[in-house]
Amino acid sequence: MAMATSAPSSSIKPFFPPFFSSSNPSSSSQSSLLSFLRSTASTSASISLKLTSSSSNSIPRSFSINAALKTALETSQSSVSNFQNDAVSSELKPTILVSEKLGDAGLKVLRGFGNVECCYDLSQEQLCEKISECDALIVRSGTKVTRQVFEAAKGKLKVVGRAGVGIDNVDLQAATEFGCLVVNAPTANTVAAAEHGIALLTAMARNVAQADASMKAGKWLRSKYVGVSLVGKTLAVMGFGKVGTEVARRAKGLGMNVIAHDPYAPADRARAIGVELVSFDEALASADFVSLHMPLTPTTDKIFNDETFAKMKKGVRIINVARGGVIDEDALVRALDSGIVAQAALDVFTQEPPAKDSKLVQHENVTVTPHLGASTKEAQEGVAIEIAEAVVGALQGELSATAVNAPMVPPDVLSELAPYVVLAEKLGRLAVQLVSGGSGIKSVKVIYRSARDPDDLDTRILRAMITKGIIEPISASYVNLVNADFTAKQKGLRISEERVVVDSSPEFPVDSIQVQIYNVDSKFASAVSENGEISIEGKVKYGTPHLTCVGSFRVDVSVEGNLILCRQIDQPGMIGKVGNILGEHNVNVSFMTVGRTLRRNQAIMAIGVDEEPNKDALKEIGNVSAIEEFVFLKL
Repeated sequence: MAMATSAPSSSIKPFFPPFFSSSNPSSSSQSSLLSFLRSTASTSASISLKLTSSSSNSIPRSFSINAALKTALETSQSSVSNFQNDAVSSELKPTILVSEKLGDAGLKVLRGFGNVECCYDLSQEQLCEKISECDALIVRSGTKVTRQVFEAAKGKLKVVGRAGVGIDNVDLQAATEFGCLVVNAPTANTVAAAEHGIALLTAMARNVAQADASMKAGKWLRSKYVGVSLVGKTLAVMGFGKVGTEVARRAKGLGMNVIAHDPYAPADRARAIGVELVSFDEALASADFVSLHMPLTPTTDKIFNDETFAKMKKGVRIINVARGGVIDEDALVRALDSGIVAQAALDVFTQEPPAKDSKLVQHENVTVTPHLGASTKEAQEGVAIEIAEAVVGALQGELSATAVNAPMVPPDVLSELAPYVVLAEKLGRLAVQLVSGGSGIKSVKVIYRSARDPDDLDTRILRAMITKGIIEPISASYVNLVNADFTAKQKGLRISEERVVVDSSPEFPVDSIQVQIYNVDSKFASAVSENGEISIEGKVKYGTPHLTCVGSFRVDVSVEGNLILCRQIDQPGMIGKVGNILGEHNVNVSFMTVGRTLRRNQAIMAIGVDEEPNKDALKEIGNVSAIEEFVFLKL
């Protein structure tokens, strides 16, 4: 080869015998070249290489390569073949896009199953461009998976995995419409969040953050930062789920008296760790410290407000490692300034990150951290593995217990049951709002009346929607056909079913659905039947869900908008009195119906309203002398 490089601008060009055209080598296919090499090697022919130079006085030289290159050529062919097979295999594997940082253990699980592409800090436009090539998407809280993302996926996206609990950044409705399963990782960060709650509790009690900042500013203020002891103090755990339970265990170890409020917490689990379940108001009135572990739902949005703080002990201390939106932050500032709340320790905020000039963040009696509840190495790895396994399982067609939206329902079944599905969820939502007290819901019975044979009526989706209606208003759980039974069991909720054959038209799958809740107190006594359980019943009329029975009272109410139920003495003028009160407060009435037991005895007036009446309007209704009790229900 020294000869080839001795001349300036020299090059090596292959010289092919006449049976292999080289007039356009660049267009020759790989397979043709390999075929030629095989044939040459097998005939003891030589391959000639001619060396040429751009120099005009250079003499062309040539030499031969013996057919001994056969082994090398065949090895090259094998390598090319293997490369092609690997490429085909890679194309058959699902593509998983990871749009935010995920622990290495989770990535290892994913790479063992599919082609993983990690692309962080994508804009919405970039995400929409890439998503049409992906079978799965894994996000944390920063990536917004909007309707536009599902539209851009064009049906290829099969599963979205949220590495964490909350899924506020995923459009669940759009995911369901496009047939995409959404899964999350609700358990792996439980201990980390509980530990952070305890860390904030103790740091706040002893002014650790403030004292640290003071010393770093060159000050020595021992008398200013006198703390409070935890031993013997009462801690109210608001939300007794996984994290709340772990916080309670640790607080008991610190010598605190722990009470809890949660309508679904099993009493036996609370008793096992020495925790007393109480009502919401009792928890507020008794607590020296309040630790928040409730989800952010329409029911809990800003549930800690001026009115709530006014019910607390003066000097109470508040910890929040759950969701920022459960606290009205302006009201908390007022409570801190007035001394009702002595201190607060917050890891979460309504807006994250909060404004730099936030009065709450800058308040001297507030300790803050930037949403660190799940930020431990162990929790991050646990979440990564949990979400990776859930996504892989979903791609393999398994039904995950952490699924948070409904799978696709066969069109014929959905078409027939559609209005009953709506009715079932509404009945569940109504029933749970009629429950009062801190004991929680443990036992629910659903009775389906139908002219069809029980074997011809598949009630799984109806039971799932009743479960959804009961659990979702006061829980972070998302309930569907996939996870309804799992979620109910997790909440300690036992749902039994009974099918009753009635003489009605078999054309309709269900004549009526009755929901009964046992062993609970009711905030509306008229909803309690003679047997002692809360009982409501509904039907579908003209394609629209209706409430037809409350306790022993027959009513006829379309379940839409909001509802006021009043038990009253049956006498003239009642509809007018209540209607006038609502009108004076600019509340529009959509309908009014009255169901009674006996003439001039007792009656239930059901009033549909478009807006939620304010407290003054509800107070005036309650002050009407003939009204014995009333309740406002959100539908």
